[in-house]
Amino acid sequence: MFRVDGFIFFHNRSIYIHQQMLEEKVFTYLWVVEKIPYRFSFDLSRISKAFFRDLANIAREKGLHRRLGSQARSLAKKFRLQEISGLEISDALMLVEDLVDMYVRNISETERFRKTRKRALLLPHCARKFMDKRCQASFNPEIPSYSCEHCSKDCLVNKADELAEELGYDVFVLAGSSCVPQVLKKNGYEGVVGVACSHELKMGGDFLQGIGLSGQAIPLTKNGCANTEFNMETLRKIMSSS
Repeated sequence: MFRVDGFIFFHNRSIYIHQQMLEEKVFTYLWVVEKIPYRFSFDLSRISKAFFRDLANIAREKGLHRRLGSQARSLAKKFRLQEISGLEISDALMLVEDLVDMYVRNISETERFRKTRKRALLLPHCARKFMDKRCQASFNPEIPSYSCEHCSKDCLVNKADELAEELGYDVFVLAGSSCVPQVLKKNGYEGVVGVACSHELKMGGDFLQGIGLSGQAIPLTKNGCANTEFNMETLRKIMSSS
C-alpha cells in the first residue's frame, strides 16, 4: 500500500480510496477499476468520421452495448482500425467497446444535460501544445488546475478555453482524473463536460452519477502523455447544447 496526493493505492489490486473533507464531513470514494488505463497509444485522427457516426448509431440501439462483441469486431474491420491505428486487435476492440459505452452514457444524459445552467469544462493538461516552459499556463495547486494564458493560438486547450468563455463555462485544465472530486466539490455545478481517453471518461461518468451531476464526454482521438488531441467540432456541438 502507498499514498499519492491523498489517495491510498493497493499494490496488485486496481482499487484506490480517497478521503476528503466536504462541508465538515468526511466522504470516502472507493473506485473499483474494472481494467487498468490503456497501456497502448492510439491515434484515430486518420479514421473516417463515419466511424464515429457508426459508433453513435450502435449506441442508440437500446441494450446493444451489452452484447457488443461481434459488432465491435465488425466495426473495427469495416474501418480498418487495426491497420490504420497500428493497434493489436484486442486493443482495438477494447477501444471500440469503451467508446460505445461513452456514447451510450452521453445519449442517456442528453436531455438532462440540456436543462443544466451552471457548467464546467474539464480538459486534460496533456492536450497543451507545449508541456514545458513554453506553455505560459499558471498552475493553482489549491484547485488544482492550470489556467490557460492563451500563449499559442493553435493550442487545443487555448481554443477550448476561448470557446468555454464564449459559452459561459468555467474551465479546469487537469493533470489527472484524481483532481475531479476536488474541483467539483465547492462550485455547485449542474453540468460537466469532460475531455479524456474513453477509459477515464467511463470512470468519470460513474463518479458524476454517484454525486448526481449530469455530464457529457468528449473522447481523445489521440492519447499519450503529451500532444493529445480531441475534436473541436464535437466539443462545440456538445457544449452548445441547451
